[in-house]
Amino acid sequence: MSEMIRVTLPDGSAREVVRGTTAAEIAADIGPGLAKAALAAKIDGELRDIMRPLEEDTNLALVTSRDEADALELVRHDYAHVLAEAVQNLFPGTQITFGPSTGDGFYYDFAPTAEHGPFRDDELPLIEEEMRKIIAADLPLTREVWERDKLIAKWQADGETFKAEWAAELPEGEELTVYRSGEGWMDMCRGPHLASTGKLDPAAFKLTRVSGAYWRGDQKNAQLSRIYGTGWLNKKQLAEHLVRLEEAAKRDHRKIGREMDLFHLQEEAHGSVFWHPKGYRIYRELEAYMRRAIDGSGYQEVKTPQVMDAKQWEQSGHWGKYRENMFVIPDEVPNIEDEGPLVSDDAEWMALKPMNCPAHVLIFRQGMKSYRDLPLRMAEMGCCHRNEPHGALHGIMRVRQFTQDDGHIFCREDQIVEEVRSFCELLDRVYKQLGFEKYAVKLALRPDMRFGTEEMWDKAEAELREAVERAGMANDDYGWEELPGEGAFYAPKLEFHLTDAIGRTWQCGTIQSDRVMPERLDASYIGEDGERHRPVMLHRAILGTYERFIGILIEHFAGRFPTWLAPVQAVVATIVSDADDYAKDAVAQLAAAGIRAEIDVRNEKINYKVREHSLAKVPYLLVVGNREAEEGTVAIRTLGQDGQRIMPLAEAIAMLKGEATPPDLRAG
Repeated sequence: MSEMIRVTLPDGSAREVVRGTTAAEIAADIGPGLAKAALAAKIDGELRDIMRPLEEDTNLALVTSRDEADALELVRHDYAHVLAEAVQNLFPGTQITFGPSTGDGFYYDFAPTAEHGPFRDDELPLIEEEMRKIIAADLPLTREVWERDKLIAKWQADGETFKAEWAAELPEGEELTVYRSGEGWMDMCRGPHLASTGKLDPAAFKLTRVSGAYWRGDQKNAQLSRIYGTGWLNKKQLAEHLVRLEEAAKRDHRKIGREMDLFHLQEEAHGSVFWHPKGYRIYRELEAYMRRAIDGSGYQEVKTPQVMDAKQWEQSGHWGKYRENMFVIPDEVPNIEDEGPLVSDDAEWMALKPMNCPAHVLIFRQGMKSYRDLPLRMAEMGCCHRNEPHGALHGIMRVRQFTQDDGHIFCREDQIVEEVRSFCELLDRVYKQLGFEKYAVKLALRPDMRFGTEEMWDKAEAELREAVERAGMANDDYGWEELPGEGAFYAPKLEFHLTDAIGRTWQCGTIQSDRVMPERLDASYIGEDGERHRPVMLHRAILGTYERFIGILIEHFAGRFPTWLAPVQAVVATIVSDADDYAKDAVAQLAAAGIRAEIDVRNEKINYKVREHSLAKVPYLLVVGNREAEEGTVAIRTLGQDGQRIMPLAEAIAMLKGEATPPDLRAG
């Protein structure tokens, strides 16, 4: 075997180096500036430790802080390891489990000693200080490969039962690696890591909170303490993130939902929303808007059953791929006697639908379809249930019962690109009318576990790509990107990621090109040649789910909805009781004009009323007193603006009527 290997750099230049040379040594040979800046290496596209020896001819790219996505992934992973080491330094006997990076930081799950009990938020400053000591020590992070039996024995000897269990269950033949911090502390990890703890910025992280978690996410397993943190490349990035967190806390949909009396959640219905009248008004307005959008785009709305036989889910493929997220119920009368099991062993099983698509295929199959009937666009405001873990539920953003703005387009092969292009334009119009000017379009490509042939996937991916190009969205203005391995098991998909008012992104819309489900469920149409053909099924949604999208709207607008969506669009408030009758007449006229108005004739000072209705995010407050009653005017205060305007009541109603008109119904 040759002692020399060939390393090709991104600019096309190549170097002959001794086998076993590290990427760090190559960086130092190129120049001292690069040696200092280099954080890791990409070996043939795979992120690796910069100190890991090179063993064969390779393409090498050095990763610096300018490669922000890779750099953040590295430092957050390292912060998690430093957190775990700090906790074990401070609290001997604590067991470690897992600690991944996240979208804006990291976390680590611990099993504290019985004497200590769960960790507390007030312990975070102490842990932060210990982390800074570890960073200041600039301890080398060294990769080691261990034999399975020796590593399991090591974890057991150290009392690390969770690590021992995990090591024992990793696939045979998989290389087991650990990383040491200095000469002592170690964790089992695939890596990669930075060269040393000193590569981290001690001023660029913050521990944020403590919560409960379960080993492997299963509530039947041991309860753990999860410590969250946020980590960045430098202090400036951290400061900017903390400002965003502060703003996000003010906009939290759960907080605003309580303040505006929109909805509530409670344990008696885990993961299901109790919509209050004002919250349901927003829901209804949004639903009506979406109905007009789909009606105008040639969709036919349907309604399908909540419960279907398990055999149907087996045939569609969901039973094997998705059963752990489905609510299953027995198809028999439960035992009503005091003795014996509630359900017999002979019960047939049914399931609450987690999605609408199989039922839509069954509607398509009713009656013979011709090529002239296609495309057939089918829509449903479909209520679905998914068995999400309790710990994963989050307000109305992640729930168990939800309603999708679902749709499926059954079309011929030659219609796919045009249908997807048309959908992209519909989605663009909806997002912009709902107040989202910026969003990104991403193409999620075939996953490792999938149905169908390679040729089928090649064709489906190419069609979606072409449709985006025809829609004029395959460019930087729309954040165009391709995501390898992130498609559904039956189809590639386009994802649409909204950017909200404070820069956060939310994946909402999607369209997927599917040739598998029509085959599995035997959907067909008669072609121009008189033969049976399979339609292609396009799964699509714009909002995603009403619950989550309303949560996003609440946080995007911070509760200050555009007037057409606001649950209460105007309040008429009196200064003196003598104006009560005029206020009642004004509210009646507003209601007759289709404006959602309320009256406030309480015996309170007007400044109190103004403050209260401002906190309730009412867009317009119409103040009336004796003078306004005599002159037929109102003093209008607009939410978020100083001062007031005096105008005739009729003029005010005309103005409010224009503001209260949904954007798709406005002239021009």
